[in-house]
Amino acid sequence: MGESKRILVVDDDINIRKTMKTILEDEGYVIDLAINGKEAIALSESNFHNVALLDIRLPDIDGVELLTRMKTYVPRVRKIMVTGFPSVENAIDAVNRKADAYIVKPVNVQTLLDTIKTQLELQEMEMKFNELKVVQFIETKAKNMFNKTTL
Repeated sequence: MGESKRILVVDDDINIRKTMKTILEDEGYVIDLAINGKEAIALSESNFHNVALLDIRLPDIDGVELLTRMKTYVPRVRKIMVTGFPSVENAIDAVNRKADAYIVKPVNVQTLLDTIKTQLELQEMEMKFNELKVVQFIETKAKNMFNKTTL
């Protein structure tokens, strides 16, 4: 897998946090755990996470609200909402606030792993696209500067 990808798991249920940590570490990921939104925000400010798995129902903040309050980096952290209380309203709200995926508890391990893999691939594509745009910008600026000096 190359460089280990870092995943933030935010859930107030200790069993879910421990289970996800074990499963994801077995896959080679580096895992950070948060019991609530406050911890998740602090961890997102101090570490870059490739993926964040966010429970919708947290003791201090709604998981969907947490989507908008977490620190964003480039490449943007991929946010996957996880809920034991699925509803159309939750799903729509999560998508409107830039959730990248939505998984229902009890989580199927293969679905979880496939969703994370897909999100990491999308993140890599975003990064390559951004790098291409930077290269194109620099090339354009260099051509403009060259043209101005040769006139």
